[in-house]
Order: sequence, then C-alpha cells, then structure tokens
Amino acid sequence: MPGTEGSTSYFTEDTSVETVLARMGEPENPRLAEVMRAVIAHLHAVVKEVEPTYAEWMAAIRFLTETGRMCDDKRQEYILLSDVLGVSMLVDAINTRRPEGATENTVLGPFHVEGAPDLAMGDTISQDGIGEPLVVSGRVVDGDGRPVEGAVIDTWQTSHDGFYDLQQPEQQPENNLRGIFRTGADGRFSYRSVKPSFYPIPDDGPVGQLLHGLGRGNIRPAHLHYIVSAPGFETVTTHIFVHDDAYLDSDAVFGVKESLIRTFIRHDDPARAAEFGVANPFWTVETDFVLVPV
Repeated sequence: MPGTEGSTSYFTEDTSVETVLARMGEPENPRLAEVMRAVIAHLHAVVKEVEPTYAEWMAAIRFLTETGRMCDDKRQEYILLSDVLGVSMLVDAINTRRPEGATENTVLGPFHVEGAPDLAMGDTISQDGIGEPLVVSGRVVDGDGRPVEGAVIDTWQTSHDGFYDLQQPEQQPENNLRGIFRTGADGRFSYRSVKPSFYPIPDDGPVGQLLHGLGRGNIRPAHLHYIVSAPGFETVTTHIFVHDDAYLDSDAVFGVKESLIRTFIRHDDPARAAEFGVANPFWTVETDFVLVPV
C-alpha cells in the first residue's frame, strides 16, 4: 500500500506499546529514554487491565490537575501522593540498601528545617515544656559496635498533641522540639524532650480524597525524626517509633520498619526524675544508630 514502505505498525490496541516506543529516535538523554520506555509499557498495561471509561480517564486527569494546584512553597501535594502510594518509601529503600544490622532509612517528611540550634548533651529540645517528659539516650556506632566520635544527630518531632512547630507558628516557639547534638569519643548521646504523638497527614486536598475513597486512614504513628551523619559514613535519615502506638500497622506513608520500633518506658521515680532534670513521672527511650562506611 502507498505510504507503508519501511514503516512500523500503526497504532492498535494490541500494538500500542510497540508503536509508541518505535517513535522514539536517538535520545539526547539515554536515562530518560530508559525510564520512559518502562513508564509507557506499564502505563499502557494498567489501561488495558482496568479499561477506563472516558469519564474515569477524565477524572484521573482532573485529579492530577488538582494535585498540581495544591502545590506551593509550603506544600507539595505530589510528594504526599508519592508517600501514600508507598513510592517514596520504595525509592528510599532502593537508594539506601545497607548490610543487615545497620540502621535503616525511612522517609524524611516535609517538616525538617536547616539551622536547628546546636545543643549540649543532656539539654532539652522542648522550649515550651508542654507534654510528658521524655529522656532519649543511645549511641552512634559502626558495624562492629565501635563508637563514632563527632557524629551529628539532627532531631525533630511533633508536640504532645501532634503538631510540628512549623504548623503552629503562633503557638509554638521557633525551633521548638528541634536540636542538633554531637557525640564525643564514647559515641553516646542524650537529651530531653516530650513524648511525641500520632498525627494526621493533610487530607484537605486530592490525596485526602483518594485516601477516603480507598477506605484508608491518614494517620502517622508517633515517632522521633533523625538525620545522623559522620565523616566517612553514609548519612542515615530515619525515625524511631513508639512501640505501643495504635497506628504502627497503618502508617499512612508506610514509614514504619520493624527495626525502628523502640520501647518507651514510663517511670514514676521522683529521685531519678530529679537527676535527669525532668518532672515526674517521665518516659525514657534508648536507641543506637549503626552507621555504614561510605
């Protein structure tokens, strides 16, 4: 037939992937081409499996459009979408494969800030003192259990009622429940805080509508955030989770890993509370961070 000499197949339902991929020429960016080949193949496979109606396909387009409209300098709805689909955790897992026994990564979250105050060991990161007192302690070590001197521990967390300071700028002091500590020769660290609380991720946008439509919750279990770094070692971005939190098995962003769950112990001991400089009763938790050489 005229015009068909040397051509590839025209677009049909059966040959959709092959036809689209055949239009790709010599790529300027080979990695982009590699990624898009996989994206096109899997996207077409999804469409063929679910066979969306026109109305359903337009609903998907509107969902993505509204997701983009929710994004600004203070909110990234696409990251939230990636989080609730488990993609953020998967990308993190692929990029932070470590030997058994090393501290595992988990998601950074949207509320880390640069420039948290440098504090001395034993100081408190709670500037308003509201909540149940908590004493955190542990070590930074290498894979053989040797202490890592000069490790930087950047920590932040929610208040007793589940809010970060950035979410309540008029109610919480600046840099409340944030601090940076540095280990000595023994690799140990300790500081005071308040027991964190579970909290909801934003559900007032398209991602929240998606969660509700799927019958899923939007709660993150109580946790403490950490970025632990030291010269010559891989940086670890991680959490530790409260062992008896009701939402451990339903974390909205899939951030919980069994190795990151810690036992928080409640104490009613006025004398020991006085030693720590906290009110009685109080909580303690111990956690070690095991770093891997670069």
